[in-house]
Amino acid sequence: MELLWRLFFEFFKTGLFAIGGGLATIPFLKEMSVRYGWFTMEMLSTMIAVSESTPGPIGINMATYVGYETMGFLGGIVATLGLVTPSVIVICIIAKALKQFHDSPIVQGIFRGLRPAVVGFIISAVITIFLNALFNINLFQTTGVLMDLFQWKAIALFLALTAFAFWKPKLHPIVLISMAALAGILLQF
Repeated sequence: MELLWRLFFEFFKTGLFAIGGGLATIPFLKEMSVRYGWFTMEMLSTMIAVSESTPGPIGINMATYVGYETMGFLGGIVATLGLVTPSVIVICIIAKALKQFHDSPIVQGIFRGLRPAVVGFIISAVITIFLNALFNINLFQTTGVLMDLFQWKAIALFLALTAFAFWKPKLHPIVLISMAALAGILLQF
């Protein structure tokens, strides 16, 4: 029962402070991984891939996935509720207050200050995912062999799909996601 409360509380904090959408939750998830050991960074990369490729908001998908991995079905529900509860509360408060203060210089200043912070969170998440997906830092630190640093199949897939996306810019992302999934199956990542 204590773990369920911890899940709810951690995702409540994430939902309260991860301003900017689902990708902004990734630094919070990284911190949860370090603090509680509920999942590894490799599992986090898998969760991001699954959450990005399934329907629905990535933040909610991530919360559900982490909760499920940690405490099963009930954990998935508790983590998801923890994530969305602050949004519901804050949106109700903001909707009421914003009508009165929308043009306030203070409110406008708050939004201008939040934008760079959100960009910073998202860039941090992108760098973490990029490094974890294409490089095997832990193996390199263990062996000291430079060739062990690179995940060659992942790098080749990344370069191929990036080139394909530039070659066919109007191609729907679902096609690229499907191609990546198929390549992952065939190349046995």
